[in-house]
Order: sequence, then structure tokens, then C-alpha cells
Amino acid sequence: MTRKLDHILVVDVEATCWQGEPPPGQSSEIIEVGLCLLDVATLARVERRDILVRPIRSTISAFCTELTTLTQADVDGGIPLAQACQVLVQEFQASGRLWASYGDYDRQQFTRNCAEFGIPYPFGPGHLNVKTLLAVALGRKREVGMREGLAALGLPLQGVHHRAGDDASNIAAILAEVLRRARTSR
Repeated sequence: MTRKLDHILVVDVEATCWQGEPPPGQSSEIIEVGLCLLDVATLARVERRDILVRPIRSTISAFCTELTTLTQADVDGGIPLAQACQVLVQEFQASGRLWASYGDYDRQQFTRNCAEFGIPYPFGPGHLNVKTLLAVALGRKREVGMREGLAALGLPLQGVHHRAGDDASNIAAILAEVLRRARTSR
């Protein structure tokens, strides 16, 4: 399959989390998928989506709500992960499109949860780690968090950090700025 390079699908996930170990029988599950489509030609963020996902075996902890602002009632109104993966494939062509995230956490979380619940993995093999790309582009000795990455490029944090849609949009802004600088330095 030929990979589509007209847009990059920027993805961020939030997952159930606890301060310390998870309760017995629970594990980290995706509870929100944020998507931002970046037009490669114009470097514009052209579409954005938030998908709330109802966890199967986990519940939202007070720590998770404090971090993400998501409550159990919020995710109870979400869709199953399998349906969220169908949205990625059918509406965003995720299996044939280059996709990006900030670090490797999001890719690993999708890989784990899809395997755990027998859900077909929605993405193709082309994953771009924006966190690593930014560190290399800026000549840094180490990777930095998203907030620090935005600041290093002179970009504002928009929205609420640790809400997947806002984070995906901010990551797309970082990627666009790195690509813009690379194009103008030729």
C-alpha cells in the first residue's frame, strides 16, 4: 500500500491512570483520542477531533480526573475503542497515512490496548515521533516535554494540557513549525 503524504495525522491519547499501582483487575486503557490533521503543503491544521472512549476494565481515578479533567461520567458517554479505531481507519485513512505523536507512548498504548482487546490496529507502519524530531531539529541532547517544546519554538500552549484534542493540536503546531523551519533553511 502506498502511504499518503498529503496530510499527517497527529494523534494524542489519554488513558486511565493512578497515583501508584492500578487497582486489582485494572490496567491502563485509552479513554480519549485526539486527532489533528496537518496539511503537508500548507502546514495548516485542517481538521481536529476528540473521541471519548469508554474503558472496558478500568475506571477513572481521582488522580486521572485531576490530570485530564475527564470524569467517569464523561467516558461512560464515550464509544468503545473498536469503534474509535474504525473512525481512525474509515474517516482519517489511518492505515495508509503517515501518523505522528509526541513520543512513543501513544503508539505503545494503541498497540497494547488493541492486542489486549483483540481489536485490529488502526495505523500503518509509518509513525513519526515528533518529540525526537524536535530534539534533533533543535540540536538538543535530550528530548523535552510538549510544553517545553512549544516554548522552545516560541509557540503558545493552546487549550488544556492532557486533553487529547488540545494536545494533538499543539503537537501539530510543533510539527508544522519544525517543517516550516526546515523548508526555509534550504
